[in-house]
Amino acid sequence: MFESLTERLGQTLKNISGKGRLSESNIKEALRDVRMALLEADVALPVVKDFVEQVRQRAVGQEVIGSLTPGQALIRVVRDELTVLMGNQCDELNLQAPAPIVVLMAGLQGSGKTTTVAKLSRWLLERHKKSAMVVSCDVYRPAAIQQLETLANEVGVQFFPSDTSQKPVDIAKAAVAHARKQFVDVLLIDTAGRLHIDEEMMSEIKALHHETQPTETLFVVDSMTGQDAANTAKAFNEALPLTGVILTKTDGDARGGAALSVRQITGKPIKFLGIGEKTTALEPFYPDRIASRIIGQGDVLSLIEEAERTVDKKHAEKFVGKLKKGRGFDLEDFRAHLVQMQNMGGVASLMDKIPGINQVPDKAKSMLNDKEIKRMEAIINSMTPLERRTPTVIKGSRKRRIAKGSGTLIPDVNRLLKQFTQMQKMFKQVSKKRGIGNIMRGVKGKMPPGMRF
Repeated sequence: MFESLTERLGQTLKNISGKGRLSESNIKEALRDVRMALLEADVALPVVKDFVEQVRQRAVGQEVIGSLTPGQALIRVVRDELTVLMGNQCDELNLQAPAPIVVLMAGLQGSGKTTTVAKLSRWLLERHKKSAMVVSCDVYRPAAIQQLETLANEVGVQFFPSDTSQKPVDIAKAAVAHARKQFVDVLLIDTAGRLHIDEEMMSEIKALHHETQPTETLFVVDSMTGQDAANTAKAFNEALPLTGVILTKTDGDARGGAALSVRQITGKPIKFLGIGEKTTALEPFYPDRIASRIIGQGDVLSLIEEAERTVDKKHAEKFVGKLKKGRGFDLEDFRAHLVQMQNMGGVASLMDKIPGINQVPDKAKSMLNDKEIKRMEAIINSMTPLERRTPTVIKGSRKRRIAKGSGTLIPDVNRLLKQFTQMQKMFKQVSKKRGIGNIMRGVKGKMPPGMRF
């Protein structure tokens, strides 16, 4: 998300940060570019006007023009105002209410409500150790109930059965009563969506809200609809007392207009981002971290948190032990790193959080994607244990067999071996010359201002 906006803003801020002195005229020129970048990102016009005016007022004062480093000061102002625009702080779910905490999910058809219910139940289970139950009140869409049951089994949470012959309000009442008897911490209610907002839909969701008295009423919306997402959320908020918004399909949204418009238009916080199709692909919305991503400073904190959650610590300790003993980095280790990358949300999610990624050429970025990672893993899986431990034995006939077994071509095998050799050299340098601690300190020193550990 935000690729095009980050690229445009990054160039504008880079140009102005290189100037020794700033004046009202070159600030005005820079803000004109910022305004165009936001409009191209499909941010709502009233939001753009307010944002640019707030930045202008701070920029022409002592805070920027009077600063010893005016370019850096302006970048900081833009980042701060983006953070304010999106809500200042992360608004997580209210999990302090008496159990069962009822979470009512609303939204249009196709916004990803059912998948988001499963993602959220998994997030509650894994991050907060809360028992969760899910129920579908969507009696209109074919197989909606079965879809939620399948997802609940995959995630490992309780599923409350319902039937298309029942009324949605009756299903919800029975689910709340059952959750209370079972001492379930959180009950998530999936509701029916429509292709557009209509009176029948609003009446039904109002009745469900009145009957269940939810602690959280979340509006799920497709971020790829841009500022329309914010307008739809506003219409729902006028009918229901929403407590927050979940933006879905953000991995396919290169503009990010919805994320920048929702808070100001609805007055409600964005609570989560859906970043992929897997049930693990959900992350809390941190306005300050997103603001840093937008201006190209990455999101190191989220990277660290994701690594702490997903890294196989036993394998990591074993790997470090190998390096200390002077044993080399082999293809088994390379494969483990590829799997780890996928566990952390895939390449797109990782690249979005890496500082300065917008400065990497598009050609280089396009060569590293989730499809390529899976192809590399398939190639390594087609090797024998000997070949993975001692890659130097892989010659012509072995390459042909590996390519055939993995459904790839010999040039693909050659490319993987070349990339592996480069990584092997890097790990040799780490273990023999500088040590892992020194490498990390070197990386930290190159982090952008405000993003250092």
